[in-house]
Amino acid sequence: MPVSHDLPLPLFTAAQVRELDARLIAAGTPGFELMQRAAHAAWRALRQHWPQAGAVTVLAGAGNNAGDGYLVAELAHRFGWSVRVLAVAAPEMLTGGAAAARDAARAAGVAIDGWSDSSELRGVLVDALLGTGFKGDLRPPYDSAVEAINASGLPVLALDLPSGLCADTGRVAEQAVRADLTVSFIGLKLGLFTGDAPDWVGELLFDDLQADPQLVARQPYAALRLAGTVLPQPAPRARTAHKGQFGHVLVIGGDRGFGGAALLSAESALRAGAGLVSLATRPEHVAASLARLPEVMCQASESTYQLPGLCERADVLVVGPGLGQRAWGRSLLSAAAASPRPQVWDADALNLLADGAVTLPADSVITPHPGEAGRLLGRSTAEVQFDRPAAGLALAQKYQAVVVLKGAGSLVAAPDGRLRLCDRGHPAMATAGLGDVLAGLIGALRGQGLDAFDAACLGVWLHACAGQRLGEQGRGLAASDLIPTIRQLLQEHAPCLR
Repeated sequence: MPVSHDLPLPLFTAAQVRELDARLIAAGTPGFELMQRAAHAAWRALRQHWPQAGAVTVLAGAGNNAGDGYLVAELAHRFGWSVRVLAVAAPEMLTGGAAAARDAARAAGVAIDGWSDSSELRGVLVDALLGTGFKGDLRPPYDSAVEAINASGLPVLALDLPSGLCADTGRVAEQAVRADLTVSFIGLKLGLFTGDAPDWVGELLFDDLQADPQLVARQPYAALRLAGTVLPQPAPRARTAHKGQFGHVLVIGGDRGFGGAALLSAESALRAGAGLVSLATRPEHVAASLARLPEVMCQASESTYQLPGLCERADVLVVGPGLGQRAWGRSLLSAAAASPRPQVWDADALNLLADGAVTLPADSVITPHPGEAGRLLGRSTAEVQFDRPAAGLALAQKYQAVVVLKGAGSLVAAPDGRLRLCDRGHPAMATAGLGDVLAGLIGALRGQGLDAFDAACLGVWLHACAGQRLGEQGRGLAASDLIPTIRQLLQEHAPCLR
């Protein structure tokens, strides 16, 4: 989903947007005027993207979303385009502003016909079927209309959000409109950015409909998008700085066959600015680790006896990359869990946590992918993906930890209810080892003085931006490719010297 990064940062639920709409009306902007502004915004976007189309077919439902569509049809007709509205819900069902919009279209001479499976679709298709209140699955005749839209091969503009997409969760119904362009109004909906939504929204534009900025600022929101302008910055370093001031990160992991995972975390922590990095891993991995990263203090850990001393000397623990779930990994995880140090848990540390083998220490960050999140919550992966924001917040409450729920539209959730969303990234990032890099990065940021939530937010954003920058070169992205780019991005965001 191409996203314009000058979009506003707050993300709202459907209920919050409806409340904001009501406040705008109560403050003196008539609802029909807001509908007209939405139609003008959509029509401008349509003309910019498909200036030579010359024809528009609006598929209209029964609510205010349909009202926007009828007014788009009126504007296109007045501009001289060939226009037709296919009413999936009987036009007589409309009330309030939507009825006034229908009447305006009729008065302008727009052709309004009932939808049927044999209806002809022409030009740019405008999805004005369902608004932000949609949940569940589509019922007839909406399902057949959506099926026809997707099968047409014609360009599709969705008003506010594609029909069949849940505004709150990003869940896509069994049938949903696959848009080429979505124009969202008044407030951005959280569901546009997470779950399966990015594959259905197309390019995303936003118009605030000239809403009073002060009124919008007073409206509670569900989440904030991560952006460099509002993210924390590690402090610049004094010219007399020394390694002991920027954190000693201990990475614990790398069972037989998985030594590279722990090494990726260690390298990531080192390149993200940790003053010291140690690695506790299997004895047989020590030589290769030292050959790859002589800067990392690599410790052979055949048993847990050496680990308490290593933990005592560290400031932050990164636990789980390549840890495995056998006796060796279990014993090291138990020793780490007994340490009072701030910790970042990933991979098999989370699987063992889900099994009840250990208790997560206080002041921790956990970084599950949806499958791991499901195991931690006792749910299926599908249930997590069904409502990712709720799953992230539930994990933060259950474990009293900062949670990074990875995936498209990665989420950072805190036990106090704060929720952040990252809309950066690239499909080329779908490769092994990137989670290990992220865990080491967050550990390094913690070691440099950021608290758990800030370190997770900045780490997720840097990681995703690096993947996005490198993903533009195409497939074949390796996890280690990200590390130099993360270092460069961190310097751009927070220079080492002021």
